[in-house]
Amino acid sequence: MSRKPISFRTELPLLVWLVIVWGALWRDFSPGNLLFGALIAIIVAKLFYLPPVELSGRFNVLRAFRFALMFLGKVAAASFLVLYLAVVKGPSVRSAIVAVPLRSHSDLMVTATGHVISLIPGSLVVEVDRSTSTLYLHALNMKTEEDIQKIRREVQDIEARLIRIMGTREELDALQSEQRPGVKGAAL
Repeated sequence: MSRKPISFRTELPLLVWLVIVWGALWRDFSPGNLLFGALIAIIVAKLFYLPPVELSGRFNVLRAFRFALMFLGKVAAASFLVLYLAVVKGPSVRSAIVAVPLRSHSDLMVTATGHVISLIPGSLVVEVDRSTSTLYLHALNMKTEEDIQKIRREVQDIEARLIRIMGTREELDALQSEQRPGVKGAAL
């Protein structure tokens, strides 16, 4: 299997992250341990092929702060809903596997969206189709087609918020053109 060489600059964020994880696992951030972690990180990156995570080079701190507040609100509300469903409804709660197509084909955006959704109680990503950027969710309390459409809109809203925070310029432009009045498919 031949692979396209990855530049050191592109691979650097991965290596730094692996060194941080190494230090956290050993609970030792001494220079010697971090140097050894860097050596292990380089060996792992060279031996095991990992597709490079391409960062957009943009990050909106204000939108990230608002996203964090929205996320905490959703977690709290969903926690109470799951509690209610477990105590009051019990086994009669209906769940469904819902396919949610995403706009972005970036591994970073698909992964970030999937993780955010999985951290909100009541939904869990059970499968990801990388070729079509589709998340398959197990979602609680799905009684009607409207409930299914609502969860799809919520996931796509979270993806849109993540694109506004750290998406590429192309993803952001596509999102903005999708939301202009009069453009077919304008949503969110």
